[in-house]
Amino acid sequence: MKFIKYILFISVLGGMVACSITKNIPDGEYVLFENETKGLDQVNNEDIVPLFIQEPNTRIPLLNYSLGVNIYRFGQKFYDSSKVANKLSLTKEKLDSIGTLRGENPDNRKLQKKQDKLETKVKSLEKKIEFGNFLMRTGNPATILDSTDTKNTVTEIRNYLYNRGYMDASVDFEVATKKKKAFVTYLIKENKPYIVDSIYVRSDNEEILDLLKRTASESELKKNQNYDQDNIVAERNRVEELLKNNGFYMFSKSFIEYNVFQDTSKKSMVIEEVIRKPTFTEKHEVYTIDSIYFRVNPPSNDFIDQKIQGDFRNIDFSFYRDRYSQKIFASRVFFNTGNKYNRTEVLESQRQLNNLDLFRFVNISFDTVGTSLTAKILTQPNQKYQLTNQLGLSITEQLPGPFFSASLRNRNFFRAGEILEFNFRAGLEGVASATDQGVYQSRELGTSASIIFPRFLIPFSPRSLEKYGRYNPNTRTLVGYNYTNRPEYTRAGINGLLSYTWATRSNRQQFTFNLLDINYIRTPKITEEFYQVLSDLADQGNNLIWSFLPSIVSSVSGQTIINFNKYGNFETNRASLLKLFAESGGTSLNFLNEPSNDETTDFARFQWLKFQADFRRYFPIDKKQTLAYRLNFGIAQPYGLSSGILPYEKYFFAGGGTSIRAWQARRLGPGSNTPPLNEEGYFDYRFEQPAEMIIESMLEYRRNLIGYFDMALFIDAGNSWNIGVEASRPGSDFRYDRFYKEIAVGTGIGLRMDFDFLIIRLDMATKAIDPARPEGERWILNKLSFKRPLGEKGQTVFNFGIGYPF
Repeated sequence: MKFIKYILFISVLGGMVACSITKNIPDGEYVLFENETKGLDQVNNEDIVPLFIQEPNTRIPLLNYSLGVNIYRFGQKFYDSSKVANKLSLTKEKLDSIGTLRGENPDNRKLQKKQDKLETKVKSLEKKIEFGNFLMRTGNPATILDSTDTKNTVTEIRNYLYNRGYMDASVDFEVATKKKKAFVTYLIKENKPYIVDSIYVRSDNEEILDLLKRTASESELKKNQNYDQDNIVAERNRVEELLKNNGFYMFSKSFIEYNVFQDTSKKSMVIEEVIRKPTFTEKHEVYTIDSIYFRVNPPSNDFIDQKIQGDFRNIDFSFYRDRYSQKIFASRVFFNTGNKYNRTEVLESQRQLNNLDLFRFVNISFDTVGTSLTAKILTQPNQKYQLTNQLGLSITEQLPGPFFSASLRNRNFFRAGEILEFNFRAGLEGVASATDQGVYQSRELGTSASIIFPRFLIPFSPRSLEKYGRYNPNTRTLVGYNYTNRPEYTRAGINGLLSYTWATRSNRQQFTFNLLDINYIRTPKITEEFYQVLSDLADQGNNLIWSFLPSIVSSVSGQTIINFNKYGNFETNRASLLKLFAESGGTSLNFLNEPSNDETTDFARFQWLKFQADFRRYFPIDKKQTLAYRLNFGIAQPYGLSSGILPYEKYFFAGGGTSIRAWQARRLGPGSNTPPLNEEGYFDYRFEQPAEMIIESMLEYRRNLIGYFDMALFIDAGNSWNIGVEASRPGSDFRYDRFYKEIAVGTGIGLRMDFDFLIIRLDMATKAIDPARPEGERWILNKLSFKRPLGEKGQTVFNFGIGYPF
């Protein structure tokens, strides 16, 4: 609520001081309104835009209004730099006097506290002197055209083009002014780029020459390509990595020199790559690992004489006390005695040892004797027990609810790197009632105990540790209990899990395989009203009531996540993520003679197959603008004993803050099924809409507004369906000849506060195409008007969430 009030305050503040961005600009000065380039043909304009030293203020088109500038100007009304400077001077004097007293009384805690407080105040005031008060820092001053910056931008563009091979390019600029506005156009003439004619490598070291020749196909420098200085930088890095991974321990890219010869008549370049000799020896030598020492330092000197030594796989281990597994540690060391030095293997060893979560730090260093290396792996154990508590808010269905969670870790539980973990979570969540009780708080409780093994329990091959260690293998065994108390029902479940996880060396692909996931679920309490809802559905042929019978639900599932270019960082150039999930439920029942679910069933049994694919893509346009989209498809098919019913948790649901946002969570569809009408004649969205298939897509344009504030414009499209005809929900079945007519479309605008560590999101989404209406009447965006800016009742939905929707 504080966040919403702050947004409203800023909006009101903006309205109070709403004025033109050019207001009160002194004579002879102009506000930079637009940067433009002309003449670009082969170079991408998006590569030139980041070179502009001055950028126009973000403003509302046509209105000549910038919220950021008006907030800054409003803040200036309350800012007096002389007062801040005097206050800073007095605070520094107080800090100096306290520092003198501290020198006489170094152990005085009161003086220490005062000194810390004054130091914090000094930093705050210095920040205020440099950037202004909070409002000024939140907003931004009007960008006044500076001819020096414009000329420097010309130089930046010219240098950029030169480094990309356009040596003969010319860059100039012109400024057009209108009233107090300035429009800058950068006039660029690329001319013909220079082409790489040939590449030569020169070195006295035959071994290096042979290595470079064998890997020439991997070179970043190619004949007949446009000359580009970035390719030279990339090739220098490649050569350094190549040599260091082939034993040249002392080699660095400082030994690589490039000479570029320019032929102006042919517009071509000849590149000479020179590997210079080292100054400390006659030639670059190949280093071999002679011995490896692995030491776990004691946490204190009390254990210094309790040292345990051993040897495994030619690694000399030294521990304090006998409480570690040499086999586990050796499986995470990927270089061996007698091997050439390989930097990639060393860094991978350090990363995988850190992944064990057993050490405070892992340092790997080398001592040299001639061309022999002595590897020293030094570590210190992490704390044995770790207790983590968390208190916060969870957001579901537009209503935040508090939660508390606690986690206790016991590291190295069986002295072979295992982690014993206890988890507890209790919370309230906002859930829309299915029995006309509005939005209320659902109570949830969950607890679990798990053991994480840093290896695969199966297979039991003696060499499996060494074979799979580089993939960070883990086996998790878990036993848990979950309890949900809703006004319609209470639901409790005990679950057990045996799960494998591993990842590729680059961490680009992560895999999870749940060998066994078994749940015993009971619904001990169902209210009469909700039971009547389920009974009415059963009378219409929908046996959803079976999902609330006592049941044992078991499955085998697998998931892979493929992360291209670090998706989720949102600072990379382009990134994407593909998540694939497959599940087979009740598979073991195929081998048992069990009865199918029917009217006499008192213990439900389920069999199903499920698949889901989720693809996400992120495109940065420039520093302030990005495009992102998501495609999600899922299908689940019950078979065998299930009699057409899935466990309730296995259904798909469309709508909500991370789905089609113009519909309440889990309330869209399925298909063209029409919800019942309430007393006011509008659709009644009280009931969740489980489905067996889902198709959804989301497209979002994101832009930084001012400071922490970002905005988003989005379009969501999709729906859910059943695989077969369901009499209780006409139109819910998927049909190839009509499903495209049943795609729901919602659009809207979002406001976000991005604090790096936390993103708070508020989205306003409006239904544009509603498939629940008759054909010909599904376009409802025209129901928005000045009198009804949110459309008819229920057409616009607000979503409050944490983090990006995808």
